[in-house]
Amino acid sequence: MSRSFVVQCSPLSKCFCYAVASNYSFTKNIIKEPRLLFILDTGSKGIDFTSLSTHLFLLQVIKRPGDSGETPMIGDKVYVHYTGRLLNGKKFDSSHDRGEPFTFNLGIGQMIKAWDLAVASMSKGEVCEITCKPEYTYGVSWNPPKIPPNSTLVFELTEDGGIVRRIKQKGEGYASPNEGAVVDVHLEGSCAGHVFDSRDLRFIVGEAEDHDIPLGVDRAMKRMEKGECCLLYLSPRYGFGTEGHSHFGIGPNADLIYEVLLKEFVKVKNTWDMTMVEKLELAVAAKQKGTQYFKAGKYIQAVIQYQKIVPCLEIEENHSEEHQASVKALVLSSLLNLAMCHLRLQEYSHAVEKCNKVIEVDNSNEKALYRRGKAWLQMNEFYLAKSDFERVLEINTENKAAQAQISICLQKIREHHEREKQTYANMFQKFADQDTKIENVSTAKKNKQN
Repeated sequence: MSRSFVVQCSPLSKCFCYAVASNYSFTKNIIKEPRLLFILDTGSKGIDFTSLSTHLFLLQVIKRPGDSGETPMIGDKVYVHYTGRLLNGKKFDSSHDRGEPFTFNLGIGQMIKAWDLAVASMSKGEVCEITCKPEYTYGVSWNPPKIPPNSTLVFELTEDGGIVRRIKQKGEGYASPNEGAVVDVHLEGSCAGHVFDSRDLRFIVGEAEDHDIPLGVDRAMKRMEKGECCLLYLSPRYGFGTEGHSHFGIGPNADLIYEVLLKEFVKVKNTWDMTMVEKLELAVAAKQKGTQYFKAGKYIQAVIQYQKIVPCLEIEENHSEEHQASVKALVLSSLLNLAMCHLRLQEYSHAVEKCNKVIEVDNSNEKALYRRGKAWLQMNEFYLAKSDFERVLEINTENKAAQAQISICLQKIREHHEREKQTYANMFQKFADQDTKIENVSTAKKNKQN
């Protein structure tokens, strides 16, 4: 029996589907075999899978193509940002909330089947949305918190692509360094076939920048085991960025390869094992280090430091009066500093999120309102931005920066209205021209008949 199908895809996108139907006869580009991954190049048309919904286990729609055609290999350590939602749109988890991509070894059963299949087809920088039946997620009988049993789930996945880790020699055991751990490594860095760095050294995870070690090597430490030797393929964002590294002779936007051997490491005490005094000492040190990185323009490294503070202090419920003021001040200043980092990194939705957390505690916080207004403005939410800046002026009538931002908002709103006005004017003119054309044709026909 022949059927036609439509998937809502953007023009020139591709859709990847995992089906279990074996008794269907399909039209062009559809594979009949059961449980086979098949690819549909939809062009500008669509393919409707709605009538196959009971037989479709995984639908993957590419929202943004990747930077290259290269896809990860089985066993590769991949770095993925994700947001998981139920079919009703309710979010149940997101790596973006934690500010760090999720990592796993591809194709060896560490993750749900849907992820192993989808990520294997993705290239660096690709963004896709997958809709998956419970058979390819958590099954029909078991479910994690916030996910009802037997749920169909929707994930938006982004192949971070900045770090690809390939293991040359497996390490011992299952323990890995944590944030702040002291590691002893041998590393060798190369660019375009030229070795520019080879040394043995000791550094603190989260502070590798102090030793001219790129961010990608620092982040990979948290996934390595003692004795492991791996190759790290780093994109410029996780290497030396747009500035390069003059001492090593690395130009801007260079891809790097590092071979790293983790010889030994000593983990730091987990925050849940710390006393309140130890947590405060950790928070103060992290704040100082984060500010050092921020002033040097190392915003991602600053985020790593500031992010240490909030989780370890927020979970404390019963502060003594002696510590209450210190805890509140550290948490709020860390959130405000994170918001500023996100603004500099052009991660505006994250900046809004951090400001919201401050405003929940202190709804008259001038810095939080101003920084949220700046983020709204960059997101073209001009009315929301204007409202925040006006609230800043209610709190501090002398804030000239907020006054200037309100003027910018008003200008943006006027420009937006002008564009809308012009759009509608052109639309109505087209309608009028069409009506005139129809009327002229009708008049000509009548004259011809007469």
